[in-house]
Amino acid sequence: MAKVKHIFKKLISDPVLIVAWVLAVISAFFVKPDKEYFGYIDWRSLGILWGLMVIIQGFKENSVFEKIAGVMLNKVKKGWQLSMILVLMCFFGSMLITNDVALITFIPFAIMILHECNRERSMIPVIVLQTVAANLGSMLTPIGNPQNLYMYGLTGMDIKSFVMLFLPSAALSLIMLIIGVMLVPGFSETMKVGGDFAAIKNFGSKWQVIVYCVLFVTALCSVLRIIPWYIMAIAILLVVFFMDYKILFRADYILLLTFIGFFVFTGNMGRIPAVKEFLGNIISGNEFGVSIIASQVISNVPATLMLSGFTTNYKDLMLGVNVGGLGTLIASMASLISYKAYTGSYKENRGKYLLSFTAVNVVFLTALIALHFWT
Repeated sequence: MAKVKHIFKKLISDPVLIVAWVLAVISAFFVKPDKEYFGYIDWRSLGILWGLMVIIQGFKENSVFEKIAGVMLNKVKKGWQLSMILVLMCFFGSMLITNDVALITFIPFAIMILHECNRERSMIPVIVLQTVAANLGSMLTPIGNPQNLYMYGLTGMDIKSFVMLFLPSAALSLIMLIIGVMLVPGFSETMKVGGDFAAIKNFGSKWQVIVYCVLFVTALCSVLRIIPWYIMAIAILLVVFFMDYKILFRADYILLLTFIGFFVFTGNMGRIPAVKEFLGNIISGNEFGVSIIASQVISNVPATLMLSGFTTNYKDLMLGVNVGGLGTLIASMASLISYKAYTGSYKENRGKYLLSFTAVNVVFLTALIALHFWT
């Protein structure tokens, strides 16, 4: 009973989930539930997203990411090297393990390392840059974030076209991140990360790591449409169930339920001619700008799901929602992970963090908007 109450409390504490289902229920009064409701839901995207969540949780359970980070930090000798590794781990890591998982993994790790190395003065700029890095690095791959996985399936793009669409923005982001690291306090200080931190954790079960690597390759094949998504999902379900069934309960089911809620809402809105025409007129030709603005208010994943049903200019929409992850603290819900992790340890610096976060995000957002219109 206590567990049921805990689950219910978690469900009602997520504002995006609540909004999604309130909109879904309201829309059901205008479009009565029928068999077409099942057609609203992109089961392929949900299945692949679930599979990737389970696999990443398996890697986390076996301390794979912390071990990799520890090995890299063993080579650190200068302050800028430490900051660069911490930031670029989020940038490149998010391409494979999603932006939110990169932040969940590497932000607490960074807080611990910077504290033990007496580098609190560089903590806010490093964590802010890590957050920006995760949100922007994730744009380059279909599995980098939920909105990309959904749009990759919706558009039917090939992987080369997808990467090339985001490559200019990702390249500019990387250059700006490197410059940002150079501006972090203590740039040239000599330092050493001790052995305890260079090997934070050993791998858990090596054979489990191997199995999860095989499952990850299977998931990538499903993303690339080499293997049917349902074959991938069944394989992950069976293998993980018999290997360590508890991992199956650690996927982000709230996010999956949020997706379903928005699928129902947008599907119903698309069946109301007056609404579809009205929203289509607003969005048509303004996909990039509208998606950025919408992301600032409701975050980029819900913005993607809501706007994708009213336009066919998917390229501008995809660019807009990814760039739109910059800006406000909720533009990308992943940014809240960093905020909560830092302010949980340094409550007195909330205002300072928000000021730094907003300033850096505005700089990156402005540059990427300028790049879009320049190219």
